[in-house]
Amino acid sequence: MDGMRWDAQALMPRPAETAAPTPSPALLPLAGLVRSITTPEFAGITFHEVTAKSVLNKVPAGSRMPFEWTINPYRGCSHACVYCFARKSHTYLDFDAGLDFDSQVVVKVNAAEVLRKELAKPSWTRPQVALGTNTDPYQRAEGRYQLMPGIITALAESGTPLSILTKGTLLARDIPLLKSAAAEVPVGIGISLAMTDEALSEAIEPGTPGPRARLKLVSRLREAGLPCGVMAMPILPWLSDSDEALDALFASLAAAGATGVTAGALYIKPGTREWFMKWIAANHPGLAGRYRRLYGTGSYASKEYRSWLAGKVRYFKARHGFTNTSGFSHRDLEDDPRGEEAEYPAGIIPQAAAPGQALYGKKAAFEGQATLF
Repeated sequence: MDGMRWDAQALMPRPAETAAPTPSPALLPLAGLVRSITTPEFAGITFHEVTAKSVLNKVPAGSRMPFEWTINPYRGCSHACVYCFARKSHTYLDFDAGLDFDSQVVVKVNAAEVLRKELAKPSWTRPQVALGTNTDPYQRAEGRYQLMPGIITALAESGTPLSILTKGTLLARDIPLLKSAAAEVPVGIGISLAMTDEALSEAIEPGTPGPRARLKLVSRLREAGLPCGVMAMPILPWLSDSDEALDALFASLAAAGATGVTAGALYIKPGTREWFMKWIAANHPGLAGRYRRLYGTGSYASKEYRSWLAGKVRYFKARHGFTNTSGFSHRDLEDDPRGEEAEYPAGIIPQAAAPGQALYGKKAAFEGQATLF
């Protein structure tokens, strides 16, 4: 019955002469496109169901990321985070980086099936696979398509370590499965949370579960004996970088039991920059000029600002028990900030436990396990 309801929502291509609104729900020439779907349960969102030929993505040579392979079962993201760095990637599909990114979601409906075939190849050597590196695997669409259980199971059964980074509290559905997977392979889990201000979160990341809900998810993961690092990014100049905001953030993360934290300033690459600056001008017009001066024509805040924020982050991390860390994602504060991006907090990068020893006990969160990679 549920499938029939969704079948009734399938879209047909628009006539060429019809003026399409923004965002456009028209069928586009996507590779492997099966159908495009709208449904009242996901008002304003179009799902483009595609069959993928491959789901394992090789990280480009020379990348500073601490993993070589990624999986993104979805393209586009209904979290609609104004600052999302992945926005420009949607233009590769002939969507725009603004409203289309938020509302035109590509779903790789055969992801688990294709993954199993790829993992079975003799050439696969079982390196770590990271999920959530581009768009969120636990965005709202996952509640409908349920791709992640098959992906997690395929990776674990093949002996492949995995990591997940998400803002989606739907991950709680898969805690039993992740516990089972962690008994077979190293598993890392990260939650993205950079503010505790519910109103600010609702304004700038409107499709995400709020901060309180994500903090509860961190606690649930830790109570289940699973690791959970936190990516406290982006810290927003003049919006979430005050002493009060940072103190509240790190106090909350410590209380929730996060195994480690990485923090960093807003990064607005082309595609994201235009969308974010438009949002700032509309919602905080008094900050528009400040942001233009702080970021100039680049993607990174000034070196002086990053150095100032790094000191703040180190202070509040130490205050709340996150010891033995460098404290900031921008490690060296060097002239080329691209060399500063690859720090991940403890808990996200999978690590093998010693025989007979749990990797993340209840006390471990504050006894050296917050070391950054």
